[in-house]
Amino acid sequence: MKLSGHILYKLKVLACAMLFFFSAMVSAQQPGLNLSTQNKKARTAFFDAIESYNLRDYERALIFLEKAIKADPGFPEAFILKGDIKSDMRLLSEAIEAYQSALSINPDFAPNLYYIIGNLDLKTGNYFAGKQNYLKFISYRMLPESKHEKAIKGIADCEFGIHAMENPVPFSPVNLGDSINTCNDEYINTITADNQKIYFTRKDPRDKNSQSLSQSFEEDFYFSVKTQDSLWHKAINLGPPINTYGNEGAMTISPDGRFLFFAACDRPEGLGSCDIYWSKREGERWTEPENLGEMVNSSSWDSQPSFSSDGKTLYFVSKRPGGKGSSDIWKTILLPDGQWTPPQNLGDSINTPMEEQTPFIHPDDQTLYFASRGFSGMGGLDLFVARKNSDGQWGKAINLGYPINTCSDELTLVVNAQGEMAYISSDKLGGKGKQDIYSFKLYQEARPNPVMYFKGIVYNKESKQRLEAHFELTDLSNGNIVVRSNSDPLSGEFFLILPTNKEFALNVARPGFLFYSDHFSLTGYNSILKPFEKNIPLQEIRLGETVVLKNIFFDTDKFVLKDESKVELQRLVELLQKNPRMRIEISGHTDNVGTLVHNEELSLNRAKAVFDYLQDHGIISSRLTYAGYGMSKPVDTNETEQGRANNRRTEFKITGF
Repeated sequence: MKLSGHILYKLKVLACAMLFFFSAMVSAQQPGLNLSTQNKKARTAFFDAIESYNLRDYERALIFLEKAIKADPGFPEAFILKGDIKSDMRLLSEAIEAYQSALSINPDFAPNLYYIIGNLDLKTGNYFAGKQNYLKFISYRMLPESKHEKAIKGIADCEFGIHAMENPVPFSPVNLGDSINTCNDEYINTITADNQKIYFTRKDPRDKNSQSLSQSFEEDFYFSVKTQDSLWHKAINLGPPINTYGNEGAMTISPDGRFLFFAACDRPEGLGSCDIYWSKREGERWTEPENLGEMVNSSSWDSQPSFSSDGKTLYFVSKRPGGKGSSDIWKTILLPDGQWTPPQNLGDSINTPMEEQTPFIHPDDQTLYFASRGFSGMGGLDLFVARKNSDGQWGKAINLGYPINTCSDELTLVVNAQGEMAYISSDKLGGKGKQDIYSFKLYQEARPNPVMYFKGIVYNKESKQRLEAHFELTDLSNGNIVVRSNSDPLSGEFFLILPTNKEFALNVARPGFLFYSDHFSLTGYNSILKPFEKNIPLQEIRLGETVVLKNIFFDTDKFVLKDESKVELQRLVELLQKNPRMRIEISGHTDNVGTLVHNEELSLNRAKAVFDYLQDHGIISSRLTYAGYGMSKPVDTNETEQGRANNRRTEFKITGF
């Protein structure tokens, strides 16, 4: 009888009293094998067990092993093989018991068993026992460095598990119900920022008559819309062109709802085993998906995309060369010309030599949730959160704690825009079948920054035709563009994320039209506010049209431009550069507080400050005039603070071409 290389290697190592097995495989013949027992019945039954094990007939192998153990109860190799079989059968507690029986015969027979049992203790949540087994293992000399390092990591995980279980975090998961979950697998993908639509992947049994693929299941995307009483409608298949007869998975939709990214494997046009694809929404339909191309996808495995609310940053997981090891989280940035930048590894704060998976970048663009096996955790893949520092680099990854994380693998977590509700997929919570989707209130320390949203429709002010327009949201504290987006080319609908506790300038532009500006001051807010809903009329570039510059700022009763005004002023410079024949009047206006003469002088000086800025930035003075109208042209009541604020304004009017 010829033994499998895997089994024979383990037996040879044991017979030679070496420390380790489970490494390289060798081939040899049974006669060269030296066992600890000389009992013929035990040896015969043992080799019969090996033959059955090679054939994956586990039950028959166990019967032979019981005969071997009965013939010689002091036969450690038989207990070790029994532990191997129980481990293969996922009967981990019984595997531990069998390995421990081998050590009870001779504690030093195979020191590597302490490492193996420690691993199994970690997988089953036996953290105290696991720590002791790892400590016993590293007490032996001449250990391979890699095994020693893994044992040290195991000790750290056991210590973390002990502490985490003694200090659990709040976790009360609620199954999303029959409208979402079935007896098959459902994996959470994303939830829209207004909490009205949820997207997920479902693994359905494949039609027996299908000739398309050999797999017995099909992964497709589904979505569900929330009802008026905050329940979920029955989930609907997303359909073509996104879903195909192949498998689609790991989907993300941009917070504005305009871009969809997903992973697909083994497609004819693919560059690696799995690639990332994208599609754009036009009206109610998605365009035919396209491969992101060789700048993003590699010849390796690329999957699990997550798109940021800034409208340009795509996070994803890859096994490409150049990472920290196994699978890492990378990012690429969409440039204004539609090209992607070379992917950049997120670095040591996020990635480890072990695997990282399932990134989810929250709409605040500051908080990243992901799964990792490399940081201290509960024993499998755990869920972590990391936050950007002030310099834009990622801070320390923090384990979300027990019982969100357990000794099993936790993979997927999505957090809503407001930051208080999380969604997770799990098969350990007694659901409808396999993986189900659950919601739970995320405890305070793990929450992201809350965000607001601003939605509406862009339309032609005169014709009422709905328009596609480009949106830019700028952080006024530093002048950085934090969100780029476009309204839908058919419906004119737009949806923007507004992070709280900041002050923003909004610019909406379309060729042939005057730009629209708005101002959002959310400083001082760290809680959920009422969303902004507003339709935006765009004015065609015509003689006499007027635009209010809502992001021109002065100190009270002053006429020196504040630095925050430069974002808006640069937009005006660009408009005049693109329309070189356009002439404008810049006008200043005040409320009715103060004297007539003072307000006229203040408004004139403020208009001149804008005039001077435009001249200093290349706009010739012959195209510009300025005027101060004081309180003479109110656009709102002066009886309220809001009305007076609206009257204090700077405008420009087209006076000629």
